[in-house]
Amino acid sequence: MGLDSPAMAGGECRARILCISFSDINRDSRVLRQLDVLAELGDVTTIGYGDKPQAATEHLEIDAGLPSLPQTSAGIALLASRRFDRVEFMAPAVRAALDLLEGRRFDVVVANEARAMALGHHVAQGAPVVADMHEWAPEERAHVRSWRLLVKPFMTHQCRKYLPKMTAVTAVNDSIGGLYRDRFGVHPHTVRNAGAFRELEPGEVREGRIRLVHSGGAVPGRNLETLIEAVRELDSTYTLDLYLVPGRDDGRYLNSIRALIAGDPRISLHPPVSPGELVDTLNQYDVGIFSLPPLTPNHRFMLPNKIFDFVQARLAVVFGSAPETDRLISEHELGAIAADASAQAMRDTLAALDEQQVRTFKQNADKAAEVLNSAEDSAVIRTVVGNLLPG
Repeated sequence: MGLDSPAMAGGECRARILCISFSDINRDSRVLRQLDVLAELGDVTTIGYGDKPQAATEHLEIDAGLPSLPQTSAGIALLASRRFDRVEFMAPAVRAALDLLEGRRFDVVVANEARAMALGHHVAQGAPVVADMHEWAPEERAHVRSWRLLVKPFMTHQCRKYLPKMTAVTAVNDSIGGLYRDRFGVHPHTVRNAGAFRELEPGEVREGRIRLVHSGGAVPGRNLETLIEAVRELDSTYTLDLYLVPGRDDGRYLNSIRALIAGDPRISLHPPVSPGELVDTLNQYDVGIFSLPPLTPNHRFMLPNKIFDFVQARLAVVFGSAPETDRLISEHELGAIAADASAQAMRDTLAALDEQQVRTFKQNADKAAEVLNSAEDSAVIRTVVGNLLPG
């Protein structure tokens, strides 16, 4: 079969869909959910780090050691001199992707995050491109000085240049979508980070014991130190279990968290579990906790996948205050909201809980699981991409 020939299944031509994600896709819950829908619509070629995702027809693997931003000396010099059109294909991972995709044609391209838009537009060769921006790209890591000075202007340029060329745009929530509308004049569809509905029951809450849990990336700025400090200031009623995915820093930050725990018997650090196993694992706990300082718009308007994971696991939740999560927690009476992202606010909010309140919140999560799942979001992807396919 030639590179330009559509695949055949049951005698019918299937659409050829390219999914670009500069992530380890098998650890990227949002992209995995996206792939499940794309695989319904056609044969999917994925390109990114790590092994072939189960839903993909074909996977083009990029060496995990290659950065997706132009971090070479030449790239940094061009970023500093604001020569963005020259630098947009200079990131080592982007150059590798160009080589892997040479000569291939697709009916639709899905580019995940701003750093994939230029590549997506280039390899589409006139085919429609859907940009899933996830969060607010211009200030993804604007709390880091080097990122703010060098990468933020580049991301802003990429959005200004390529968003108008995208056939459709999606974002994680209405607040983030509003930022893209106001700044770049596009109108994103909202695709939340909700997971699939799971048939589970709320676990029993033991007398005199409230089991806290947090899952996510071991990445600086995620405020994990605050969660540990808050639990240390609570009495022996509370335990905390952490399921952390190592960052791309050779485990340095994860090791710093391990050292911070320093053998505290009430705080346990576990290896990460796969996205497919996570909800079942969380189900054995009582309260999912998370807190993030509002250092960037993405922090301020967060709607992370973990709140949906906690709901599907039938857990109560305690989150630091943010407009999007506050609304869900209040509307469905899922738990409590800490006043701010400090350890003291988290400690005080947790200390005010009792076992009966946690039982009630877990029952409310059981009801909310019927609506706070991926069905609505999958329908958005199915419609947006499906309407662009041949026939």
